[in-house]
Amino acid sequence: MVKIGIIGGSGLDDPKILKQASEIEVETPYGVPTSILTCGVIEGVEVVIIARHGKNHSIFPSKVNFRANIWALKEQGCTHVLASTAVGSLREEIKPGHLVFPNQFIDHTQKRELTFFDEDVVVHTPMSEPFCSNLIELCSLSAQRMKIPFHKNKTVITIEGPRFSTKAESHMFRSWNADVINMSTVPEVNLAREKKMHYAAIAMSTDYDCWREGEEPVTWEIIMKIMQKNADNVIKLFLEVIPKIENYNDVCIK
Repeated sequence: MVKIGIIGGSGLDDPKILKQASEIEVETPYGVPTSILTCGVIEGVEVVIIARHGKNHSIFPSKVNFRANIWALKEQGCTHVLASTAVGSLREEIKPGHLVFPNQFIDHTQKRELTFFDEDVVVHTPMSEPFCSNLIELCSLSAQRMKIPFHKNKTVITIEGPRFSTKAESHMFRSWNADVINMSTVPEVNLAREKKMHYAAIAMSTDYDCWREGEEPVTWEIIMKIMQKNADNVIKLFLEVIPKIENYNDVCIK
């Protein structure tokens, strides 16, 4: 049986998404998660939602308690995680409003707790394929059916934030073969991997970072405008994908 954790932000805890919705508060060995947990059902599948940056988006990236969030979802019995995230595009073809399903990450963070295995025992977790390929394929097929522009098997680079990139950094990240940039995928994906949960990022391209000549440099206002315009696509994708996960030839993480 599968149980789905959704990590996201504004709009994803809308009661219209879940049936039998309820809220619970939890504590973890790593402190309190960044929001209360919203629990419910989508088409017969149990779902638990956490707001990554808090219900009112008040927690900046470096202060997100990633370990508490992932631990809480695992403790609730979640087997899979769908994580929505805003990303800047580092490629001409990934236009604002497009969805991206990455299969690789580059960690350019500096101050975050990156592992559950920092005491008592050393565990070296394989990370060559950090994202669940089956979830990527299912999300891609669903987006294609829904006629939502998307890109799969791309590389996301996660920076510390909360500032945006300089032009020099943006061009450097492009030279590293990164395709999109954000402030949230790391260490979320590797922590989920350590807890043996299937993880996929549902990334929404909101801007072109600052590498593209003639393009207005990214601002928070630009990001919010695009997100509000396209959030319905992410929600529709969740509603399409979640009922199909259990029967989609999923393989266990080893």
